[in-house]
Order: sequence, then structure tokens, then C-alpha cells
Amino acid sequence: MISTTNVSLRYGKRVLFEDVTVKFLPGNCYGLIGANGAGKSTFLKILSGELEPNTGSVEMPAGQRLAVLKQNQFAYDDQQVLQTVIQGHQRLWAVMSEKDALYAKADFSDADGERAAVLEGEFADLEGWNADYEAAELLSGLGITEDKHYALMSDLGASEKVRVLLAQALFGNPDVLLLDEPTNNLDAESVLWLENFLDNFQNTVIVVSHDRHFLDAVCNYMADLDFSKITMYPGNYGFWYESSQLALRQRQDVNKKTEDKRKELEEFVRRFSANASKSKQATSRQKLLQKLTLEEIKPSSRRYPYIAFKPEREAGNQLLTVEGVAKKVDGQSVLKNVSFTLDKGDKIAIVGRDDRAASLLFDILFGEARADKGTYSWGTTITPSYFPKENSAYFQADNMNLVDWLRQYSVEKDESFVRGWLGRMLFSGEESQKKPNVLSGGEKVRCMLSKMMLESGNVLVLDDPTNHLDLESIQALNNGLKDFTGSIIFASHDLQFIETVANRIIELTPEGIIDRRMNYEEYLADETLKAQRQKMYQLA
Repeated sequence: MISTTNVSLRYGKRVLFEDVTVKFLPGNCYGLIGANGAGKSTFLKILSGELEPNTGSVEMPAGQRLAVLKQNQFAYDDQQVLQTVIQGHQRLWAVMSEKDALYAKADFSDADGERAAVLEGEFADLEGWNADYEAAELLSGLGITEDKHYALMSDLGASEKVRVLLAQALFGNPDVLLLDEPTNNLDAESVLWLENFLDNFQNTVIVVSHDRHFLDAVCNYMADLDFSKITMYPGNYGFWYESSQLALRQRQDVNKKTEDKRKELEEFVRRFSANASKSKQATSRQKLLQKLTLEEIKPSSRRYPYIAFKPEREAGNQLLTVEGVAKKVDGQSVLKNVSFTLDKGDKIAIVGRDDRAASLLFDILFGEARADKGTYSWGTTITPSYFPKENSAYFQADNMNLVDWLRQYSVEKDESFVRGWLGRMLFSGEESQKKPNVLSGGEKVRCMLSKMMLESGNVLVLDDPTNHLDLESIQALNNGLKDFTGSIIFASHDLQFIETVANRIIELTPEGIIDRRMNYEEYLADETLKAQRQKMYQLA
């Protein structure tokens, strides 16, 4: 358990938290949510002791252990992978290090022997004999193969380091676990493994994440950081979102009687609870939701951008044909024999273990890279619109404001028209006067989406569009793509985004592609496809 009493934090006139008193209990997984800049990561730092609040205190029972997902990928470069994981349990690692140092002494004394005996007792109490096995099991679950367990951290790639640091946080059954964006750089299999791990975790978890599928799978409470306070809501993110929208609609309907609103809430809870799975978190959520009262749900202060893509013209029968495209990078096959035809109504998710593959394919399709082999052709009626993962080249100018920037991509040049589009994407008032080169990552993404909407393409190609976006913008984009009447090709690490948008999955492997018309959940669950994918990666 961990709790706060009257915690406040201010930066000048800006108030992040004001007298926050909250308790996180064992057996629960709490999703800490809030708008970008609300202070979610900062609150985790206060809980971990990394940051001192202006007022108030953090309490945790004596003898309990707290673990944090560390963000510095280079902190352990001189350590072996397995050792890095075990260092997540600081006391166990200290005992092991002192014990090894004693046994390595050339002049081992009687006093050293007595100290070693004490350390051996503590080592046994901490279940140190299982440390290597537990660390290896965590690493394997997160996709770090056994041949890398004794490698140096410096030999691993960035995404592999993130997985090792996640294993470090999970190691040793901590009493309180703080996770800030734990699904970043994880593939779908690793995310599902982590969901299962946390679903069976018996202690306290507090997680910050922009992955809605993950929050829905593991959380039974949402800790909503809004109005400088934290309010607890039973249920997962999906329930919080839908109930806050329901509360907003009910508040706006001033003519509706309280009893009618109560019945509407009860029916909403009944429908939502009926969809719960049999997992531990879902079962506990269902019990909590059934006790929810009308007074406990409140509308959020969040603002959602308006995202809607409307094609200027309908596409003909020939959209896109790709035949035998292949590309090597530094001698390594990244794309091999990529052949597919995009059909009307297709919403294709491009997936795979190598993040470079989808980006490279998209760059080839838009002439920004050349294939080693193969061809592609767009249909004559097609107006494709592209969202690249790397967008910094679009925002170099310092001699214009956002109105001028967006006007470049609009047929209608009237300033009020362009300002209207910016307002839809939450750039209102003085924000529309910002220079493009000072925008945050999320602001750049919203600008690129505005550009795409003005282009009115009938085929959309998007490379990781949810990167840098807050949950509200992700939800709005998700809804916009679901409603789009044209065809889409996209890559994303957001499982719910893929699951709710895609009707066709193409996986890029070093040995070719797997192409199936099904949703992502079906694709991941298909045992035949699992075996096929494993074989193709092993051949590489």
C-alpha cells in the first residue's frame, strides 16, 4: 500500500497538485490518467521519492518495497543483462555483492566468516537462490532470448533495453510497482504477456500509459488527475471514458429527471459489466461497477479534437498494387517479396517485429526511398495522403505562424477558414500564432492530421500516428479512422487502435509477408499463424 496526505506541488503560479490525499491499496491496479501536462509522471516521481512536494507527505508501511520502471536506457551499459534485472531488488543485490566480495578476499578472516553467515541467512530469506531463474523467466516473457541474458546491456538495441528495465521493475515481487509508459517499444506478444503478468500480480500497481487496450486489460481503478486533484473511479479506462461522456450528456440534458438519469446509468453499468472477461481484474471491476451511484460519475474537463477525414472523390477499382518489393538495410533484409493489392474498403494494419519495415515500405510508396527490387503503382483515381513517423522537416520554418503554416495545404486561403480548422484541433486564440518550430511532439501530430484532413485523400497512409498524442487525441483519431469511408494502410503500436480500425493484417517478416483478412485479436490468437510467424523469423 502507498498513500499521500495533502500533497501539493506548484511551479511558480502553475498548480499541478493541490492537497491531494489518496490511497492505493494492495490487489489493485490503478491507471493514472490526465491531460498532457497534468503532471502524471511528476506524481509518480513524488510517490517514488525522486521529487519532494511543496507540502504534504507520502506514506508506505515499513518493510515494504517499491519498484519503479527506470527511463535511462544507458544507466546499466556496463552490466550483464541478467544482473541488471536482479538489481531491481536493491537489498538482494547489495547482499549478493557483499557476499561475493567477502568470498573473493584472499585473507578471509573469522569475522568475515561470521558476516558471510549472516548474509547467507538474509540471502535465503530473500529467496536469492531463485533470483537467476526468476530474472531469466521475466526476460524470456518479454522477448529477450536466452542467448542475450549474459550479454552486456551496451550490446542490446534500444527496444531490448526497455524490456530489460521493465523486467528489472517486475523482479522480486515488489509491494508497490510504479510503471510509466511500460508498453513503449513492446511488440504485441510482449504487451499481452505483460497484461497477463499484471493481471496475476497480487500487490499494488500504479501505471501511466497511453495504451487504452493495456489500461482496459489491467486496471480496476482509474485515478483521474483533473482540476489539480486525483479522483478514484472504479473500472478500467473504457468505462471511465464512456461514463464521463454519459455524465456530460446527462448534465447537458437539464430537462431529464434524476430518476431517468439513474435508470440510464444502471442500464449502462449492466451492459458494460456483461462484457467483462473472467480475468481477476475484470471480475473485481464488475463488483465495483455494480455499486456505482449517479453522484459518483462526473464529466471530465478534457477537450477532444474533432478529427474527420472526408475523401474529395470516390476511388475507382484500382487503388494500389505492390509486387515483389524488397529492400536491405546495412546488408540485412528488412523487406522481402512484399506483394499485395489494396482493395476498396480495406483498412490494413502493417505489423512486424522490425519497426523499420513499415516505415521503409511507406517511404518507398511515396517516393522517399527506392526499393532494391519490385514495383508499385497507384490507381489513377487515387489521392493518397501520408502521415510519416518522422515529421520534423515540415516544421522548420520560423518566419510564419500556424495559420500561415496550415494555409499552405488549404485550397481555401481565408484566415477565418484556416483558424476554424486549427480550432478543431485545439489551437485556439493565441495558440494559432505559435511558430511551427517550437511545437511539442503532440502539437506537431495534430497539425499533420489537420493537413491530411484538408488534403481530402481517398487513401490514407499513417505511420505510428498515435505517437506523442494524449489519450483524448488518440480516442478522437481512432473514431475518425473507424468512420472514414475510404481505404487505409497504417502502422501502430496501439493494440486497441489496430483492433478497432483494421479489417486486414499484413505482417512484414524478414522472409516475406503474412496477409490475412481478419481483425488483430483473431490474428494473434490463431495457432497456425503463430507457428508460421515463428518459423519465418527463425529462418532469418
